[in-house]
Parts: sequence; C-alpha cells; structure tokens
Amino acid sequence: MKPPTSNEPGARPETRPGSGLVLAVLCAGQFLMTLDSSVMNVSMATVARDLGTTITGIQTAITLYTLVMASLMITGGKIGAIVGRRRVFGIGLIVYGVGSFVTGLAPNLGVLLLGWSLLEGIGAALIMPAIVSLVAANIAAERRTAAYGMVAAAGAAAVAVGPLLGGAVTTYASWRLVFFGEVVVVVVIMLFLRRMTDSPTERARLDLVGSVLSVGGLGSIVYGVLRSSEWGWIQEKPGAPAIFGLSPVIWLLLGGLVLLYLLREWLAIRIRGGHEPLFDPALLGNRQLTGGLGMFFAQFCVQAGVFFAVPLFLSVVLQLSALGTGARLLPLSVALIVTAVGIPKFAPRASPRRVVRLGLASMILGILLLAAGMDPGADARVVAVPMLLMGAGLGALAAQLGAITVSAVPESRSAEVGGLQNTASYLGASLGTALIGSVLIATLTTSVTDGIENNPQIPATVQQQAATELADGVPFLSDTELRSALGAAGVDGATTDAVVTINSDARLNALHTTFAVTALLAVAALLITRLLPVRSPTAPARPPRAS
Repeated sequence: MKPPTSNEPGARPETRPGSGLVLAVLCAGQFLMTLDSSVMNVSMATVARDLGTTITGIQTAITLYTLVMASLMITGGKIGAIVGRRRVFGIGLIVYGVGSFVTGLAPNLGVLLLGWSLLEGIGAALIMPAIVSLVAANIAAERRTAAYGMVAAAGAAAVAVGPLLGGAVTTYASWRLVFFGEVVVVVVIMLFLRRMTDSPTERARLDLVGSVLSVGGLGSIVYGVLRSSEWGWIQEKPGAPAIFGLSPVIWLLLGGLVLLYLLREWLAIRIRGGHEPLFDPALLGNRQLTGGLGMFFAQFCVQAGVFFAVPLFLSVVLQLSALGTGARLLPLSVALIVTAVGIPKFAPRASPRRVVRLGLASMILGILLLAAGMDPGADARVVAVPMLLMGAGLGALAAQLGAITVSAVPESRSAEVGGLQNTASYLGASLGTALIGSVLIATLTTSVTDGIENNPQIPATVQQQAATELADGVPFLSDTELRSALGAAGVDGATTDAVVTINSDARLNALHTTFAVTALLAVAALLITRLLPVRSPTAPARPPRAS
C-alpha cells in the first residue's frame, strides 16, 4: 500500500521552506481576530460619545460581536471542512475586512452593530476554525505543538497590546483608524494565501438543522442575559414587555436550553442514520477535553467581565483619556506575556491542573483587590497590582489550556476541537460581558433611583421625573457629563450637587457588586479544574534513571 499523499487524510505534511512565513500569517490572523474587543474596551466612552449612544449601547455591540462568533464558530469550522479551509479563510478575511471598513465609517450605533458585531463576527467565525487546520496542513508534526502555542500567544498578545494601541490611537487620532488599519492588515494577509497548503476536504453536506439549533440556542441564552437589566430576570420591570406575566428573559433562557437539548438529540439522530453531524457529541464525553473547554469558557467569561468594568472605572469614574486607560492596563499585558511564554519554557513538566489553579487563585486575588480599592478617594494607582495578578493568572491559563484540548483527541480531529474551543471561548466572552454589564447597570439604576427618592434635598418634581426617565436604566456617566446634562435641563446648583454625589456613590457601589460577581465566577471555575490532567500532555519524557 502506497503512503498517503499530502492531499489525503492522515497524510503527514511535508516541511515546506515557507512554513515559517505561513505560521506568521496565521498568527497575524489570530492577532487580528482578538484585537477588536480589547481595543473597544478602552475606547468605550469615546465611541459612545462619537456615535451618540450610551455605555449600554457599546456593551450590546461587544456582546453581539462575541455572540455572533460563538454561535457560528462550529458552523464555520464545518463549512471549512467541506469547501476547503484556505478558501473559507480567504472568504472570512473579505467579510471581516468589509466589516472593519463599515465600522470605521459608522455614524451611529446601528451601523456599528452591522459592521462590527455582525460582519466582523461572521468573518471571524469563518477564519478562526480554519487557522487550526491550516497549522496542521503546513507545519510538520514535530513542530505542531509549538505552532499551536505561537497562535495562542498571538491571541494573548492582542489582549495585551490592544488596550495601549487602542488608547493611543483614540487619544491622538480616532478609534476609527484602528478599523481602517485592520483593512490594510487583511489585504496583506490575503497576499500570502497562495503560499498555504490546504487541508483535505470532507465529502459531506452541512447540517443545516444542527446549525440553526446551535445558533438559536446559544443566541437566545446570551441575548436573554444581555437584556436582563432592562427587562428583569423573571418578573418584568415597569414599562418592559411581558409574556404570560413574566419577563421575556426567562423565556429566552428556557427556550435556549430547549434548543440546545434538541440539538443534542438531533446530532444523535444524524449519527444513528449514518449522516455527518454538525459535530460529534461523543467528544463532550472526553473528560480532559470537557475540562479544557470548561476552563476556556470560564477564563473568557471572567476576563470579559474585568475588561468591561476596569476601563469604565478608569475612563468614566476617573475620567482618564483612552491612552491613560490603556497605560494603566499595561501591567496586565506585561504579566500575561511573561507567564504565557515563561511557564512552558522554564516549567514544561509542570502539572496543568496545578498551574491553572494557581492562575485562577491569582485572578481571584486580583479581582478582590480591585473591589477593595474602589472607594471615593481612589485613583488610578489602585489598579496596578490587581492588573499584575490578573495578567499572571490569564497567562498561566493561556500557557496550558490550548495543549490540554488539542492533546485530548487524535490529531485528525484537531479542527473539530478548534471549533469547540473557539465556541467555548467566545461564548464565555459574550456571556461575561452581558452578565457583568447587566449587573453593573442594574445595580447602578437601583442605587441612583433609591438615592434620589430618599434624598430630602432633591425636590419632589425632580424625583418624579427621575423615576420616570431612569426606569429603563441609568447611563454610566462621569461627573462632568452628568453636571452638563443637568445644567442643560435647567436643574439648580444645589440639586445638581446632590444628584452628582448620589451618582458617584452609586457608581462605586455598582463596581463593588460587579467585581464581587466576577470573583464568584472565578471561584466557581475552580470546580472545573478536577477534570484537568495532572501531567502535562506536551512534557518531554523523563530520562530513565541510572541503575
């Protein structure tokens, strides 16, 4: 029997002279996909002001961007397997580039949602699963684990560099230049597509029913969490819609869970009938893989919550510029890169379970220090040590989780695992942003309305007007913005001072609650670590002892 060729399943890719260049291009693609959210987080206040919207509007855009990616990631990976990963990688780049261009021109929130949340999200869902397979098709087996690590490091670098890059561009030019710059990067990557070896395709049809159930289930759950602060979790809030006497949120959550149950049953039917499923549900029975996916979900959920709340404290409460906000996040960036690169290099035999637990402990301590530092006299220095701890924790997780999931299954299934891994990651990011943002706005709204209603210095007419106008949610405003708005509304100086004081106290209360919930999520993630392996799957074998 002749050995398989490079175009046949099971073939070992030849080491090509340009494999290093191809890996650099794939790393650039991963960097680009991760950059957007970290850039947008430090620029939230500026973007909201430019587009005439609120922080809640930008929270919606961030959540929908990660939601589109999460819900379409498995489908995008399957499309790549059927029509070719290199072709889908190219199509995804085009869609992403168009989305970046539209985002750069966005005059309002609606166009931002179209360009960034929808088009860029769809493009990323096509690109990211393809990267996993293209690494396998272009990098020799003995170098592949290191290559996957470099791709993961590129994503971690985007998380680290994004705040400073976004802050500098937003402060000295415009946040729009970041998205126009992405168009240029897309064009450069497209020039190197022909240098890549494509991976083998599958003779199968796309499972459309499975795709619809997957998108509908995940989308319903995340959208329900996103609207919870406005509609209420179970009982509807005043002025909010109601379905059979209950908030639409509970119905969205229940409906999403039902759709995910139907997805599991549908996949089983496809397999029994000998048809290709959207993904093999048997993979989720793999203890190591399930543990790795669960940790990816938890990491991105906690990370998204912190990256949403901390920039708000810096840019709104302390009124720092976007560059100042990005600079204060620099300790996180440095610690993340040092630990992500240093742990595999200096401790390759370290127990993944122990490293992940220590990483989570570092993150929990950092979040608790953030909560403790939120007081009326706080300044930007209170985030320095917490950011170092958060970065070290995130770097520790980044150093382990990719190898854990990829090594849990045979190499031939790496693309399928890549789709599940990206789905878990961005579903966590989407839910984290939606949940933490909802907790923040709900707590802020309750604190402000209660403070105004119970303050005798505020006239009854202002109290009644506030109760009506703030029922849908209190915007997260700086003292300067609030004073300006109250002055434009004709509110007198004494009442303005009282309202600003109430708002300042309410903001800190909301941040305390937000960090408490985030810490709780990180503590809950410790329960998942029991599923992680004790021995490193990529550790070199120990030499035999001399007799």
